Amino acid sequence: MIRKLIFAILAAAPVLLASCRNSEAGIPPEQDSSAFVLVTDAVPDVILEIRYFSTYNFIGDRIPGYDEPVALLTRQAADSLKAVSDELLRQGYRLKVFDAYRPQCAVDYFLEWAKDTEDVRMREYFYPELEKSVLIPQGYIAEKSGHTRGSTIDLTLFDMTAGKEVDMGCTFDYFGVASHPDILPGQEAGAYRPINEEQYRNRMILRDAMLRHGFKPYDSEWWHFTLENEPFPDTYFTFPVSVSRRRSRNHTETTEPARATAAPM
Repeated sequence: MIRKLIFAILAAAPVLLASCRNSEAGIPPEQDSSAFVLVTDAVPDVILEIRYFSTYNFIGDRIPGYDEPVALLTRQAADSLKAVSDELLRQGYRLKVFDAYRPQCAVDYFLEWAKDTEDVRMREYFYPELEKSVLIPQGYIAEKSGHTRGSTIDLTLFDMTAGKEVDMGCTFDYFGVASHPDILPGQEAGAYRPINEEQYRNRMILRDAMLRHGFKPYDSEWWHFTLENEPFPDTYFTFPVSVSRRRSRNHTETTEPARATAAPM
């Protein structure tokens, strides 16, 4: 018990020290990225497909705040993800990441987009069962996201033998019952086809590995997990998804990276 407590204190120390230093430097807490790391640095075996840096997402545009096609997480979440990756690699899988830290400006943009009921360009791919007007009332789009606290990740499995993503039964960011991780094979999934035994098994392989290493699932999305003991449960960060613009006490913005074009949960 004492040993676990010591390890917990040592793990938290760098975050607390960075927070104190940046407070002294006058950086607002929500703009301070010093406790974040690149997912690809912490988990070299991971595959990235950052959907909100591209136009293949439920909106159809590159999302503001995603300045570069990288993934950021708090150090604690990244370390736990490394343990998940190591376990699944032994089973022949790699992790494929769709989204990790998400700046508040992106969440704000999702909310504004949801209010524009005329823009339904991607409906047939991501929300064919729903009228766009219900996305906010039914909780698919909200004012706050766990992603913005820095310890939430959206991901799937990549089968190294087959050379492709495993079949999870429905696409990432599908708004509907088919996305619920606990839906059983053959169970009614709204207008979407029911998932089969293999798809359910694939979901459970990912879910079980994530839970074993400290993540908790979200009951409406098979791809969504949050570190149970997240270090910033009350902070919604605002810095962009970018390597070159991350701010800390010893790093100021001296270069201007490519900005997200036009107008994204």
